[in-house]
Amino acid sequence: MQNYFLYQTMKTNKNAPVYYSGKIIINSSAENVWKILSDIDNWPQWQKAIEYARLNGELTPGTTFDWKNGSSKIHSTLHTVKAPNYIGWTGKSMGINAVHSWKITSLGNGTTEVFVEESMEGLLTKLMKNYLNKIVKQALQKSLEELKIACEQKI
Repeated sequence: MQNYFLYQTMKTNKNAPVYYSGKIIINSSAENVWKILSDIDNWPQWQKAIEYARLNGELTPGTTFDWKNGSSKIHSTLHTVKAPNYIGWTGKSMGINAVHSWKITSLGNGTTEVFVEESMEGLLTKLMKNYLNKIVKQALQKSLEELKIACEQKI
């Protein structure tokens, strides 16, 4: 697989106990996809699993944000912000260290490919590897699908 995140500050670990990547084609411009995906405070409007999200400053690498996804309260730090193509963050919750990265690529004619990947490491990921891989796969696929709906409806 091609290295999608050549320009990011922090890379996901494909050899981590928990790793998943996926992609989707969205019938919307890369700029619109970026606008919706990078608007962290409004994630709950289009992602059903997110109860709240709050960016603690400007949308730049090093800025933190706090959010609740399901039962997990997460404190994350942006590691990559390069409009309109790359955004990513690290997060910690329950002793798990995660790296999450997105790549947005215009395919022309108002169509965009969105690629996402996430890796998780920590003691809990080793103990619950199979379960967590299943959960991460489901969550990222759901996020891609919900992003597609949001972008194509232009919420």
